[in-house]
Amino acid sequence: MKVTNWGNYPVIDAVVHEPRTTDDVRRIVAEERELIPRGLGRCYGDSSLNHTILSTRHLDHFIAFDSSTGLLTCEAGVSFADIVEAMVPRGWFLPVTPGTKFVTVGGAVASDVHGKNHHVAGSLSSHIASLKLLLASGEVRTVTPEGEPELFWATCGGMGLTGVILEAAIRMKRIETAYIRQRIVKNRNIDEAVEAFERNAEWTYSVAWIDCLAKGEHLGRSALILGEHATQAEVGFRYRDPLSAERPLSVAVPFMFPGFALNTLTVKAFNALRYATYRNGDSFVEYEPFFYPLDGIRSWNRIYGRRGFTQYQFVVPRNGAAALLRRILSRIAESGEGSFLAVLKLFGRQEGMLSFPMEGYTLALDFAMTPEALRLFSELDTLVTENGGRLYLTKDVRMNPETFERGYAKAARFKEVKRSVDPHGKFLSLQSRRVGIL
Repeated sequence: MKVTNWGNYPVIDAVVHEPRTTDDVRRIVAEERELIPRGLGRCYGDSSLNHTILSTRHLDHFIAFDSSTGLLTCEAGVSFADIVEAMVPRGWFLPVTPGTKFVTVGGAVASDVHGKNHHVAGSLSSHIASLKLLLASGEVRTVTPEGEPELFWATCGGMGLTGVILEAAIRMKRIETAYIRQRIVKNRNIDEAVEAFERNAEWTYSVAWIDCLAKGEHLGRSALILGEHATQAEVGFRYRDPLSAERPLSVAVPFMFPGFALNTLTVKAFNALRYATYRNGDSFVEYEPFFYPLDGIRSWNRIYGRRGFTQYQFVVPRNGAAALLRRILSRIAESGEGSFLAVLKLFGRQEGMLSFPMEGYTLALDFAMTPEALRLFSELDTLVTENGGRLYLTKDVRMNPETFERGYAKAARFKEVKRSVDPHGKFLSLQSRRVGIL
């Protein structure tokens, strides 16, 4: 069957297995020469693509929840959407969540996903008590950060290359309401944006939308969005049930847009309109539009048309970030390859071998897959890696081995751990071959 991920590039022919039990998984792993696990396919590139795929979407059961500690144990195919729907009414929320809830637990662990709170809470791996991992040999091993730290930190962020994640035990976060106390701070340029992040670093959640086509004194103009889980005292009697939020309305993009629909003029107009709609100030909002604003537009990836798109996401060190971001945004604005989705976040420290975050700033930008964009990415790769940064494997579809090795200092150690549990290279993806993880 034809398979692709969220970026609609590449599209490949693949055999897709859909096991329903651990025994099914063990049998498939034993029979196939090589394969890669895959959840809901919301990574942007080819990190969960191989010509043989093991889908975890039917391994989707909740196993246990300890309401006194908030420890949730579930199978790898459970989605974050399933978790928030079940847990928010009970007064619990995910400790870390990316910008979509349509990801599986297994995929989130394999990507070691981060959220708007990384500078204070770290990645998802910081909140995992244990994993059940099926190795290439068929052995099912319970892996903890205390018991097997190297395998644990190779698996979290390891892009499914150490084995099949069967279960995870996650420490949930207690909340009083389903609402977020939000503050918006508009910034005239990237220097103001970085200053605003630093000035508001005590906020739990922070993210900025960036106009990446603005130039001159408005280069990097943005809206910084801050948030805290609202308490019952703060929301008062505004809501009948503070742990119940209305399901937001959703619309669908019904078909692939023509390739010419997104161009410099349309993106520039969209960005100008969006910047104008932001207003400084405080408000209360439901958790869904705060954490998952694009989930209300189903199949929004179709906007980029059949050529597909990719998200170029990088992180650079905190020291000197404003000046480097200014150079990068200047180059993007000059190229005209504008992104209507450009998001800036602040990161803290991270432990995983292939985990993306490092202490610094990350900028994520969506681009249509065009020859011009690919040439631009090569230029940006040099700027990022020469200044101590790296690219996000979960969003990548074209990184070369040199860029990978320069960005991930622990790549050699990861390969050693992988060889120790997968000596014959059972778990491989198109991406792993491309960047030199065999």
